[in-house]
Amino acid sequence: MKITRIDTFLVPPRWLFCRVETDDGLVGWGEPVVEGRAEVVRTAVEVLAEYLVGKDPLRIEDHWQVLTKGGFYRGGPILSSAVAGLDQALWDIAGKSYDAPVHALLGGPVRDSVRVYAWVGGDEPAALTEQITEQVEAGFTAVKMNAAGRTSPIASAAETAAVVERVAAARQALGPERDVAVDFHGRFTAASARRTLLELAPLHPLFVEEPVVPEHGHLLPGLVSASSIPLATGERLFSRTEFLPALAAGIAVAQPDLSHAGGISEVHRIASLADTYGAQLAPHCPLGPIALAASLQVAFATPNFLIQEQSRGIHYNKDADLLSYVVDTEPFQFIAGQARRSDVPGLGITVDEEAVRAADRSGHTWRNPLWRHSDGSFAEW
Repeated sequence: MKITRIDTFLVPPRWLFCRVETDDGLVGWGEPVVEGRAEVVRTAVEVLAEYLVGKDPLRIEDHWQVLTKGGFYRGGPILSSAVAGLDQALWDIAGKSYDAPVHALLGGPVRDSVRVYAWVGGDEPAALTEQITEQVEAGFTAVKMNAAGRTSPIASAAETAAVVERVAAARQALGPERDVAVDFHGRFTAASARRTLLELAPLHPLFVEEPVVPEHGHLLPGLVSASSIPLATGERLFSRTEFLPALAAGIAVAQPDLSHAGGISEVHRIASLADTYGAQLAPHCPLGPIALAASLQVAFATPNFLIQEQSRGIHYNKDADLLSYVVDTEPFQFIAGQARRSDVPGLGITVDEEAVRAADRSGHTWRNPLWRHSDGSFAEW
């Protein structure tokens, strides 16, 4: 069996899909994307395809080694995301070739279902309560919310109080038996994060995500030691090497993204590395159905898995949603906040190729917002 063709599809709202075809008719799908830089990743996939076409798709590990290390300049979000999507597609082909779900090829399932959380807002306490109530009624047992919008380098008393007020509203709506995760989104400096974490601790968040930007990862040990709240990070880390300092710093939850951190192959290894530090895996995934399907396959086979992000109803999805490009929506029908395991071969989904090709004809040019402080200086988004 040989790879004969690799195509990419730029589809709304902000995703990039890739399709890998073989000479015996098997097709694998992946989701290689950097949100806001999808066109750049598309070019990277096309460059890497020059190597893959004509090769045996089942030599996944060898291809991963070549694609990540074959060039003198390595790593970074663009290359790692291009490799990630291709890796997902190769695992999809492997599962279909062996007539087995990917989780079986990763050593077999360790659980029958995967806990998922729903995104809610976080800007206004009144709206937040309504949104959380809706998700609870839909069966979810956990939600995640943004802590704040643009935040001053040293947060004022009012800014800190507003964060606490929003999380308190979430806790009241959820009650003590459900969970709220809080995303700092790298918008806080270490000083502001330390102060805010102290105030949030009585509200018992499941975790606080990205308390500082990844380039300030050397400050994580101080934040870990200063707070009882489990800290999470990793959506902007792309390899085991980059996760190692964060895990050594004592983060409780590793959040690699299956579309950024080298795909199924590397995230499976990151999970094992996290396990040696007693950390849990909670894959980042505010993306499309292929990325989520790949994430779930890893989750089913990972002992130290905690919870899975998913994008149904997320605020980014304006022109299309998680279910827009799949034929069978059953894999993403969450019952009591859980995704059930199936034995469908490969990634376990059927991509609606006609819908994907139609969407690609219009494509998208999604870019993340650019924020500034009141004095005109740059602010983290």
